[in-house]
Amino acid sequence: MNEYGKVIEPGTIRFERLLPGPIERVWEYLTDSDKRGLWFASGKMEPWAGGKVTFSFNNADLSPDKTPPPEKYKGRGHMTTHHSITRFEPPRFLTLTWGDEKNPSEVSFELTAEGDRVRLVLTHRRLPDRSSMLNVGAGWYTHLAILSDRLNGRTPPAFWTLFSNVENYYEKNVRAEAAASGAR
Repeated sequence: MNEYGKVIEPGTIRFERLLPGPIERVWEYLTDSDKRGLWFASGKMEPWAGGKVTFSFNNADLSPDKTPPPEKYKGRGHMTTHHSITRFEPPRFLTLTWGDEKNPSEVSFELTAEGDRVRLVLTHRRLPDRSSMLNVGAGWYTHLAILSDRLNGRTPPAFWTLFSNVENYYEKNVRAEAAASGAR
């Protein structure tokens, strides 16, 4: 399975991972603050459609290797973001708003049991420009790699090292026309 996100239409990037189950375990890593904080960001989540979500990011702490962010990301080492849940159907579907309050993008997580494994499909829609596509592509790739390591009992690499390496891939492979450019 190609772990890089694929641009499936303008402004939309999709990732797929096959993770160790059961599905309820993977769902907890999406919705439980402590478990989510091991691979992405901790924070309160109101578990219903219309509920609010707060993510408190500290990417350098996602691995025992505390490599600091590159210079261009220095201000993004610790940050808090706010979102709204638009779909909440345990343990299969979670969708939430992302970013700009007036014109947010949308992130969807879909889980499907496949024997003792779980297929996670993450789709990020309505990304406004190439810069957003590059950042989101490298960010989700890195967070999902860390999730896979956590679920498989492995120690994840330093977030910022992996992010920087993957960012180069997206820089070379995401064309300018992949952005939504006015799709909002």
